[in-house]
Formats: sequence, structure tokens, C-alpha cells
Amino acid sequence: MSKGKRITTVIMTAILIMVFALGTGNIPGNGPLSVQAAGRPVSIESCLISGSDVICQIKAGSIPSSDDGLFYVYADEVHLDGPTGNIVARVEAGKSVSVSFPLNYNTAESNLSRKFLIAVKQNGHMVQVSDEHYITNPEAIAAYTTARMDRGIKGILPDINKVSNGELQDLGIQQIVYNMYIDEICSDPSVPGAIPFEYNGQTYYFDGSMIAKYDSTLRSFNRFGMQITIVLLNSGKGTYGQDLKHPLANDGTECPGYALNVADASAVNHLKAIGAFLGQRYSGRSDCGQVDNWIVGNEVNARTSWWYTGSNSLDLNVNIYVKAFRIIYNEMKSMNANARIYNSIDQEWNRKSNPGSFLAKGYLDQFNYYMIREGNIDWALSFHPYNSPLYDPYAWNGPAVWVGSSITTPYITMQNIDILIDYMHRGQFLSPDGQVRSISIAEIGYTSSFGSEAQEASIAYGYLKAASLPDVDAFILFRQTDDAHEMESNLALGLYDLNGNKKPSYDIYKNLGTANEAAAKERASEIIGMDIDKMISENIVWTRGGNGVVQ
Repeated sequence: MSKGKRITTVIMTAILIMVFALGTGNIPGNGPLSVQAAGRPVSIESCLISGSDVICQIKAGSIPSSDDGLFYVYADEVHLDGPTGNIVARVEAGKSVSVSFPLNYNTAESNLSRKFLIAVKQNGHMVQVSDEHYITNPEAIAAYTTARMDRGIKGILPDINKVSNGELQDLGIQQIVYNMYIDEICSDPSVPGAIPFEYNGQTYYFDGSMIAKYDSTLRSFNRFGMQITIVLLNSGKGTYGQDLKHPLANDGTECPGYALNVADASAVNHLKAIGAFLGQRYSGRSDCGQVDNWIVGNEVNARTSWWYTGSNSLDLNVNIYVKAFRIIYNEMKSMNANARIYNSIDQEWNRKSNPGSFLAKGYLDQFNYYMIREGNIDWALSFHPYNSPLYDPYAWNGPAVWVGSSITTPYITMQNIDILIDYMHRGQFLSPDGQVRSISIAEIGYTSSFGSEAQEASIAYGYLKAASLPDVDAFILFRQTDDAHEMESNLALGLYDLNGNKKPSYDIYKNLGTANEAAAKERASEIIGMDIDKMISENIVWTRGGNGVVQ
């Protein structure tokens, strides 16, 4: 949940307490912002690992003139542009050619996370004639193909103080989400207990005490039969937080999360090692715990909150994110083929509550544009369909001004999440094998600040709506216990209050997805005033009047 949205929440809270009135505001337009294709005559159709080599398929609409009739294959690190990296292969130019070169896995010249391009020599100078392309099957060399713990969608952000007392098991939790700050896990050899990790010809170090805490916690969740999703963040603190923070974020602005540094060789190499270390350690094969799902950043379209850079350019920010995502994806998948790597966007589909953010739809479109252009991979989507505003207590009856029924809707909540699902069914969003991507509702919550009944019914509505959608692989409540700071904005999102007492929503969430689900449905239907099964199965959407007043 972004800081910007919290600020907006505080400003509007007094209005809500009186009448739940909402401002109508101007809803921005919805034109997609995308980079225009360079119109280069050559294209790299694929870059695939085969054994210890990489095979690239190259096509040319027209063969560009050159001094020697050759295509040169360059391997660039992500921070480089143009024909400036290593020449890894040469091949006679043609309209359809294949070329191979060594992968050089786990060496100083590893090509696993590099980007490739074609250049020709014209008048003695190298000229780029293709777009960049990445390896798209890193799982081909995976050391592990660990069976995933896919056992159900019911999840929660756990209260770490309640992990060992059996309450997660009592709730029937099947998934948990947990944050990991990569700047906190990095270390140097002078720190006692530092864990060395040799990778790509260098030795990196990880904080032994911090890693041991993660090992213990993640193993515990696994023992309870729970699938784990980790959100990778950078707080920007300390030496490693600064080194791993993108230079465009070094303007003194304080945020809970910063864009990762893909702008220089040292940071890029460090990110590779972090991805490989985490993918290997939490593959489920080293007695350290198993992480099936990794989310790169949190609500990355919320630039001024969770993926900060000083630039307000959508294309530049997405480009930075894509580079970091490619590194983490390829390095992790090369260790554990069955891990899923997610991006993360919020519910502000066509309207932003914070002017420093980007629209979620625009960000998703631009992210997908780069993924298609530079080599489609099996990325997955983490989406946060909170009510709008966040403190609105009614998941089944949102303000009509914010919850629309078409692609132009200002926000996507659980009421109209079918809009997102339909959007992800479009051909340009499908995975390389033509499937709809995994969609994780990795963060969702409903307040009890305006009565426990609204929270009960909202949780039931949200969970049952998610369970009715085959493409949704997780419904993770935010959170197990109320947070005092969030409650200042009327966001009492926990199943427990601050004194540790269970709210009525505890029992309704416990019963959902079990043999006692009928009791939860009956309770929710009573509160809503309509049979909840009918509401969901027939996709009946109630909305309140244009001024947001409860009807």
C-alpha cells in the first residue's frame, strides 16, 4: 500500500466519517503511452539456451548494406546501449539465419542475463540494426524443478508474533506473503558469520544472522503446508541500500522502496548474484525453506512511494523496472525452474490518487510492450484490487464514480476485477505457450473502522469472487493484526485488533474454503441483503450514487 494513497486517505477520512461522500474529480484519459518501434530491418526472433550454448534465430526483412556481409551479435549488460558490449558471434548476413555462442554460465562472461543485438559494419563503424533480445528460457539449465506448493488461494500477511501459536493453521491459511529487503541481506566478509556465495567469477557475501532468520521463518511456514510469496524491496539504507539504489533515486527523497540500480556494472553484477543466491537457497532443496513466488518490488507504478526514481517519465521508469525484472527472472529461474516471478501494480487503473504515480493500466501496457519486444517470458501479475478509497468498507457496493464496468474504469476493485481478467486474456498478454498468466491478489484488505459487519461481508465477498476466477492463484489478506499507523487513516485491516482480540471477521475467514463455508456465506448474505452466491455467479454489481453516499 503506497504512502501516497495513505496521505490521500487521511485527507478524505473526515468526509467519509460524515457521509462517505466522494469527490467526483476529473478522470484522466486512457491513451496508451508506448515507445515507438525503431523500425530496424533485422529482428532477433528468439534467444534460447540449448545445452551449454545460446542459439539465436535472426530474420531480416531486408539485408542492410555492410562492409563485409556479416551480422555481428553483441552481448550487452543491461546498463549498456548499442554495439558496445562483447561480440559473441559473427554470421553471414541473410534473411533467415541461425547463430550460436557459449552461454558461459556462472563465469565472468556469463550471457544468462545479458541482452543481445545485431550490428553490421558500415564505413568501418558498427551500426545497430535490430532491437535487443534476452534469453527467454533460463529454466533450461535449472538445478532444481521443485514441485510447487499450490494448495489453495487463501492467504494472509502474517503477524510474526503469531506464527508459532497455531493460529495460522486454525485459520486454514494456504499462502503467506512476506517482505524481504535485499539491502538488509547483503554483507561484506568482515561481518562475523557472513555467508560467501561465489558467482560469475566473484565472491559475494550475505548477512548470516539475517539469512538465518529468514531460513527459520520460511521453514516454519512450509512445515505448516503454506506456500510462500516473497516481495523483494530495497529500503535504500546503509551501504548496500545505496549501492543497489538507482542513481535517479539519489535526490534525497525518502520512500519505503527505491528502484533497483541497473545503471552500472557493479550493481548489475550484484543483482545477478542476489537473484541466483535467493533462487538457489529457497528452492526447497537446501533445508532453508521453499519460496514458490517472488514479487519484484511493490506497486511499482506508485513511483513516489515504492519504486522511486526522480524521473516522471513512464517509459524511463518502466525501462528501469524491466531491466531489473529480467535479471531477477533469469537468475532465479536458472536455479528453480518452477518459481514464478511477478510484477506488482495497484488498483489505480485509470485514475491516480497521487500525482507522482503512474496509472496502473499504462504501466502494465508499457511493461508488456517491452516484454514482447525483447523476448516474451512467463512473467506473472501481482495485483492489489483495494476498495477506492482504501478505507471504503463495502467491497460489494463501491462508489459509482470510481467503480466502472468498462476498460475505462477509474479503479479496479474486487467488484469489477473481471475487467482485469478479460484484459489479461487478450492475445498480446498471453504467456509464451499461449496461456493466461498467473494473477495473484497478493495484497487486499478491508477495514473494520466503520463496523465489523462490513469487514465480515467484504472479506467473504472478496474471497469468494477470487475463488470463482480460475486465473486467480492467490487471495492474500493484508493483514493478520491491525497496524496502529494505518488505523490513523481508518484502515483497521486486521483480523485481530491491537489488543490481540479476534474480530468477527476471523471466524468468517476461517470458514471460507472449508466444509463450513456455508455458514460464512449465510452470514455474508445476511449483511449484504442478497444471496452472495447469486451476486457472484451472476456478476451482480451494486454501486452507490455518484456522490458516494450509501444507498
